[in-house]
Amino acid sequence: MPVASVFRAIVRRSTLPETCVLAVVSVLVVVGAAGSMPALAVVALAGAAGSTLAGVRLSRLAAGPDAPTLGTPGGRLARRRAARPRRAAALLHAAVVSAGLTAAVLPLVAVGGRSTAAVAGLAGTAALLGGGLFSLPRRAATPARLRWRRLLDGAVAGACLVLTAWLLLPYAGVPAPVRLVAAMATGLLTGTVLALLTGPDRASGITRCRAGAGLTLLALTLLAALPTGAGRTALLAVAPLVLGLLLTAAGVRRVVEAAEEPPPTAPVVWPRVVVPAVGVVLAIVHQLQSGHLPDHTTVVLALAAVPALVARELLTIAPQTAPAQITPAQTAETGTGVGSRAEVGSGAVVGEPVPVGRAALLRALAARSEAAGGTLLVVDLHLTEVPGVSARDDVAAEAVRRARAVTAADDEVIDLAGSGFAVVTGAGALLAYALGARLLEALDRPYEVSGAVLRSRASVGLAELAHGRPEDVLRQADLARRRAVQLGRDRIEWYDAYLEEQLVRRLDLERELPGAVARGELDLVYQPVIGLADRLPVGTEALLRWRSPVLGTVFPAELLPVAEDLDIVGELGIWVLDRACRQVAEWSVGGRRLWMAVNVTTRELISPDFVPRTAAVLAAHGVAPDQLVIEVAEPRVCTELPTVVARLAGLRSMGIRTALDDFRAEQASLAQLRRLPIDLLKVGPEVTEASRDRPLLDVVVTVADRLGAELVAEGLESAHQVEAACRAGCRYGQGYELARPATAERVEAYFEEFPSASR
Repeated sequence: MPVASVFRAIVRRSTLPETCVLAVVSVLVVVGAAGSMPALAVVALAGAAGSTLAGVRLSRLAAGPDAPTLGTPGGRLARRRAARPRRAAALLHAAVVSAGLTAAVLPLVAVGGRSTAAVAGLAGTAALLGGGLFSLPRRAATPARLRWRRLLDGAVAGACLVLTAWLLLPYAGVPAPVRLVAAMATGLLTGTVLALLTGPDRASGITRCRAGAGLTLLALTLLAALPTGAGRTALLAVAPLVLGLLLTAAGVRRVVEAAEEPPPTAPVVWPRVVVPAVGVVLAIVHQLQSGHLPDHTTVVLALAAVPALVARELLTIAPQTAPAQITPAQTAETGTGVGSRAEVGSGAVVGEPVPVGRAALLRALAARSEAAGGTLLVVDLHLTEVPGVSARDDVAAEAVRRARAVTAADDEVIDLAGSGFAVVTGAGALLAYALGARLLEALDRPYEVSGAVLRSRASVGLAELAHGRPEDVLRQADLARRRAVQLGRDRIEWYDAYLEEQLVRRLDLERELPGAVARGELDLVYQPVIGLADRLPVGTEALLRWRSPVLGTVFPAELLPVAEDLDIVGELGIWVLDRACRQVAEWSVGGRRLWMAVNVTTRELISPDFVPRTAAVLAAHGVAPDQLVIEVAEPRVCTELPTVVARLAGLRSMGIRTALDDFRAEQASLAQLRRLPIDLLKVGPEVTEASRDRPLLDVVVTVADRLGAELVAEGLESAHQVEAACRAGCRYGQGYELARPATAERVEAYFEEFPSASR
């Protein structure tokens, strides 16, 4: 976080005095917030402590024993360059003293003259800080494109912070022009400091000096905007004033002592996005709570961020040129194909080879991670048709060409050789997402290859380069891409830790589930179905559990989607049906007639051999057909309704009972219910308890009666729900209030409590 970096910069070395000053200032702020000391007195004491310590540090740096002499080698120019840090230290020393004196004299000046004193101190300190910063050694020139990009990023954050300051500064007694100037100065200074403390060079001495100067000017601007102290509000200036003074001294020490500058690191993007946005939201909430409506200035300031956003986007795409059309003959002559750039934007040379393969991508990521960060986009291409190998290669080459047409000059496109391609960009989170959207749009256009028109569906996964080693970044982006594919393609997904947990869990399920039947890891538990009138058991429902030694117990809600993707639902269904029928046969030995309900998926039910296979299982275990209930979930029936109706009719013709699970009391469900040959209708407590939908519930009961179907209330977890189900006309019930799911042995022991139960 930016604040944490400030403290680390101040107290990283043996700086016991700085630590003591920060502790004393913290105590003073607490005392002032409690009302035991005037706010301006706290500001004066804190400013005096900070400026004294920073002044001592800077005076030693300005007049140290190693100051440049006439004997410095290299001539007059070299001596002048060597003297620059000392001259900067002297000017910044004067600026620090000026800031401390400004804070110290405010409580001593009459109320009417505090505004003049604060403005005068601000002007003098700003001039001295400007001269000191100008005297610092020059850094290596930053490319103009990167400078403009950083400037526009700061302008967007600055516009939001200006609006925040405008809304938070007091209205009463302050002229609108003065308030606007103070808001602009406060917002722009805050945005500048935020950009410095989160940029790639945030650990350098020059950046620390600039950040310290910005914090100091921000504190003095707040004092000038609140000349009367405004009560405890003046305490807001304490933290930036003291931190700014100490950070300035720490930065100059690094510069003067010629400490080795750390290499640029990845910028911290989220504070520049989150802090201004949160500030605006809080300021608007404060304004509404104060009873003030937005004025014209507020609207103008709110719109001020739009030009910077537009300019930032235009800067990203400005160097790109419209791709020229290349004929097949030109393609053959230039050698354009998979692994080469058929046509590139951003001024690249036609025919320039495109890096190919995972190794090339890892090299590109390693090079980027040493610079100013960025984002990796991994793009997956899925052709809706199945063309030949040559056609797929042509589509891949065209996709790479389109990608180069929408990327910037410093972006890199790497062909992943058959599995799509990747883009390494220096853009931040928001612009990288916008680039992903442009890629989806470009790749969605039809491909004309070999006289055919093909279409593809792309999926994009994004990961920030600052999140780890190149291998980790690639893995994260690929996980995000897989998530986009699972959610239906034609979409963009960001990597996050929860996403990785889900995908890793999914991979583990896909790896372990095949062979679970052969390894004997599947199990069934049984939940009794109770007659609500006499509270006697009439049947049970078989519930699948996967007891995996690696993953633990896996429930059907997580198990079945994976089984469907692996196309092993039929294998699991056969095992469940066989085990359930064998169990109900064992329970029937003593003459007890209970039914066994087995859930099947729509895919199982519509299988051509489902009905004869079920009959064979019943015959093998000697189970009467009316002891088996086949349940199918209502929401999935509509997709294959004619086939489902035919299969259910075939089961009923054999004497097997059928049930519709998870029934919803809706108009579409009622219309569908008339077509389904069912014996049992299972509804949840939300239907039986819905008093406001009583007419609709009456319709459900009436339709079920006319169809000869019995109502089963499931999910009953309280006595109140059981009573409601009885009143609603449900004959049977199922839920934790009546009986919990348990193993076969425990359910059999439960049945022994009802020796007369025989249905």
